[in-house]
Formats: sequence, structure tokens, C-alpha cells
Amino acid sequence: INNFYTMTVYNKGAEVVRMLHTLLGPEGFRRGTDRYFERFDGQAVTTDDFVSTLEDASGRDFSQFRRWYTQAGTPLLKVGRDYDAQAKTYTLTVAQSCLPTPGQPTKAPFHIPFKMALLDRDGKELALHTDDNSAGDTERVLELTEAEHTFTFTDVPSEPVPSLLRAFSAPVRLEVNLDDGELAFLMAHDTDEFNRWEAGQQLAVRVMLRLIQVLHEKGRPELDAGLSQAFGATLEATDLDPAFVAEALTLPGEAYLGDFMPVVDPEAIHVVRQFLRRELAAAHRGALTALYERLAEAGPYRIDAATMGRRRLRNLCLAYLAELGDEEVRGRAERQFYEAANMTDAMAALSVLVHTGAPEQHPALAAFYDRWRGDPLVLDKWFSIQATSPIPGTLEAVRRLTDHPDFTLRNPNRVRALVGAFCSGNPVRFHDGSGDGYAFLGEHVLELDRLNPQVAARLLTPLTRWRRYDEPRQGLMRAELERILETASLSR
Repeated sequence: INNFYTMTVYNKGAEVVRMLHTLLGPEGFRRGTDRYFERFDGQAVTTDDFVSTLEDASGRDFSQFRRWYTQAGTPLLKVGRDYDAQAKTYTLTVAQSCLPTPGQPTKAPFHIPFKMALLDRDGKELALHTDDNSAGDTERVLELTEAEHTFTFTDVPSEPVPSLLRAFSAPVRLEVNLDDGELAFLMAHDTDEFNRWEAGQQLAVRVMLRLIQVLHEKGRPELDAGLSQAFGATLEATDLDPAFVAEALTLPGEAYLGDFMPVVDPEAIHVVRQFLRRELAAAHRGALTALYERLAEAGPYRIDAATMGRRRLRNLCLAYLAELGDEEVRGRAERQFYEAANMTDAMAALSVLVHTGAPEQHPALAAFYDRWRGDPLVLDKWFSIQATSPIPGTLEAVRRLTDHPDFTLRNPNRVRALVGAFCSGNPVRFHDGSGDGYAFLGEHVLELDRLNPQVAARLLTPLTRWRRYDEPRQGLMRAELERILETASLSR
């Protein structure tokens, strides 16, 4: 290993610590960490020292939990559910498994905190009565330690909708047979924000995959009513944090959607995602416009969390409205750009103008460049906005920008801002059927390899996924990789 800055160390490592917090509760975890710092401050210690200290402070046995540090892979939880209307009982069956990995053909069960609740048809959390929980808490952390567990809840008046893996209580994959109606219900009503967001993401993915199939069959796509209603319920909710609403109403990205397809179709994915954004904007134009106006800032610029959340939601409203492509919305974006008192609003408005191909983009881009040409990090944003525009002709524009006086291959940030942003952040244009995007990347990888081989290697990543695409694109991507490999002076 020569790089500790990995997803496993930072992201998964943090999630493992957070599971300990979930299992111990805030007070128990705090007692353990206080003792940890008292015992080890200033020393070189191990993950086992940390877990052992939490055990000492809590009296818990985390021997099985240590498998998170010794077994590779991501556990899969498969959940079965059954409601007995006559007995008024609701049963969850949770089975865990983990695929073999090199050197570990079989995996022992993990210790997994599984936070859950049951919601009635009004979205209210039900009391969870079990043999070991007569108090009837409305949310519980079930501890999974065996290959399969069965949990039965009593006094359940009607069939509930389960809210499972609340707050993402463990870094696992979850399979549960929720139908579209249940996902729409959770998106509109779940009292756990993570699950409310996750339900919306799952529903949007399902809807977009169906729309792609309709597109392939030359059918007529239509807006899914359940998704639209749940979208509206979240948009018009007055008791939600605006930052959360912005997150919840952002559709899954094009690259993410491609992960759900056996063969990635970048063009169909883009068409369907834009169709859905446009239809949602049309269906909720009044609410989006009213919210955009209501969230306008008054008074001096502030950077507290609440204000930042309102800005983000307001700019999301503008981005949705921009999909309608009318002059009124373009005028609103143009005014926001020139009147913006902060970078967030200026960038959001500029992105709308550039990514919709509005004629107003050209003077706006010139004005932004003139103002910020002396700030390299801000100028990186100027390059990236243009590189990620999904409109036709973007590759030609990016090629012109590589000749810009402020572009240089000797600045890794500038390379990532333009070449990297186009190749990794603009799937529909990079994966154009002509293969021109692949050739563009190959040219710059070879040139950059002489200056900064590590950056060149990282930049090449999109081409290494060639097996995920259709045969014509596979051939073009593989040919570009082979052309690079044939270069005599290629670095290790």
C-alpha cells in the first residue's frame, strides 16, 4: 500500500466508528472516547485499542464487531416481511451474507446495528411492542449477530410500511421488496431523513430505468404520478430543513444510473433524466417559482448552515425551472447572475445559462472571467462549468479552451477542471458515438504522462470501464487504450 487516502480508510472507517456510536448511544460512546483520550493521547495506537477502550467503558463485548476490521466486503441484508391481520403481528426476517473475497472464501456473520421503525398510513411511527420491549418505543436498533434473525412485533393495528436501516445505521446493502407506492409514501412521509431521501432515490432510479425501456421500444414516456406527488409533498413541506429538501429533490446522477444497467446507454440516460426534470418542473412550476421567490435573501450575506441550505434549495428551484427553456426563466437566471452577492448564487445562475445553451451565457462567461481571472481556484470553476455542459458542441468548446492562455497541463487542478470535468462529469458528451471524446482524452493523457504520470493515470479512469458499454463504444474505448499502450515512452 502506498496511499492511505482511500475510500476504505476514510469513508468505511468512519462508518464503522459510527456503528459503535449507534450501538452504545451518545452517552456511552462519549464515556468510551473520553477514556480513550485519557489512556492513549499522544501515543501510536491501533483500532483494537480503540474498540477495547469502548468495551471497558461500556461493559459490552465487541469481539464479533471486530470482524468489520478483519473481514473484507460489504454485507448484504435481505429482508422478508409478513403481516398477520388476524393476530395483528408484523414479522421481519433479516438474513445477512457477504460475498467471498480474495483469501476469504467464507465470511462469519457481522455485528450489525439495524435501526428501524414502522409507519402507519398517515406516516406516524407505531409503538414497537415485542417480548423484550414492553414500553413500545417507536424506533429501535436491532442488533444482527446471526446469519438470520426473525423479529415479531405485536399489537400492530394495520399493515405498516417499514422504515429500515434508518440514518444509514450500517454500511451495508439492503434488499427489501418495497413497491413503488411504498417508496413514494416513504419519500413523502418518512420521519427519518436518510430513509426519506433513499426512498426517493430508489423510486427515481426505477422510474428512469422504465423510461429508458420505453425509449428503446419507441414508446411515449410519461411522468410517473407517484414520484410527482411525492416530489410535490417534499417541495411544499414547511417543516423540513431546506438543505434536506434540496438533497431529496435532486435526481440520481447519470453515472449513478448507469450502474443499474447491464449495458450503459449514456444517451438514453441523459434524455430520460432531462425529460424527468422537465416534466417535474412543468408539473410543479407554481410551487418551484413561489419557493424560489420566497427564499430570496435579504440583508447582508451570511454563511451559517440555515442560510446556506436556503440558497441551495433556491438554486435547485432555478435549475428545475430552467429545464422549461422559456425566456422568463432565462431572464431570472441572468438577473441572479449579475445581482448575486455571493459565489454560490453566481455559479448556480451561470451554470443554468451555460448548461441550457442560453444566448445570455456568452456575456455572462466573459463577465465572470474578467472579474475572477486573477483567482486560480475560481477560474477552475469557470472552466468546469463549460466542460460539463450537456449541450451539443461542448467537446469543440473544450478543445478551444485547451488553447486558452489560462490553461496549462502543468497545473493539475486546471487539468482536472477542464479535461477531467469533461471526461468524468459529462457522460453524454464524452461517450458520444463518434469516439471523439475518447480520442480527446487519449491525446491529453499521453501529453500529460510526460509531465505528471500520476495525474495522467487517474485521468484515464473513464476509459478503463470500457466493458460496461455497447460493442461500438467498447471497440472505440479499447482501441484508444491500445493506442496509449503502444506509446514507447509510456511511464510505468
